Amino acid sequence: MTMTGDLPTFSSLDELTRLITRRRGLYVRWSRGPESDLPTASSTDDLTGIRLPGLSASPLDVEDWWDGRSVRVWVARRLYDYCHLPHVKDARTRPWILHGSETARGPDNEPLVTEIEPLGWIADQAIREASRVITEQPGRWGPLDREESSEKPPASLGPSPRRHDRQ
Repeated sequence: MTMTGDLPTFSSLDELTRLITRRRGLYVRWSRGPESDLPTASSTDDLTGIRLPGLSASPLDVEDWWDGRSVRVWVARRLYDYCHLPHVKDARTRPWILHGSETARGPDNEPLVTEIEPLGWIADQAIREASRVITEQPGRWGPLDREESSEKPPASLGPSPRRHDRQ
């Protein structure tokens, strides 16, 4: 782990895996960072503009149903799910780890987190490692990027839904 500004940077997937096995209540958030997020500690639903009662984040706690499988693969998948955000939202969007309490669920059923303790940034190298781990898995998987989907919804459903704010 290296220091960047006031927060350390988790440099590798293995480092993150060790953290997740030692502590519960951890989340990854893709945004401009705690300095930008913490003054309001609220996300906004892109579709409706509604202010949400917490920051949208992805949980990192390993679920019981994972049943002893590789924690490294679990963490890689959680990081990979939203790795498209810097390209589709804002180039300044970066992943960071936080500890917090889930207060509600957002429009995409994502946790909305309050009582936030920023723990550190996630280095690009760790995201590249996560991408490699996911592409080595036997099944097909891609980031949760609706804009990149080649499938269009049936005409009766209208345009493709937009994701909530992950910034």
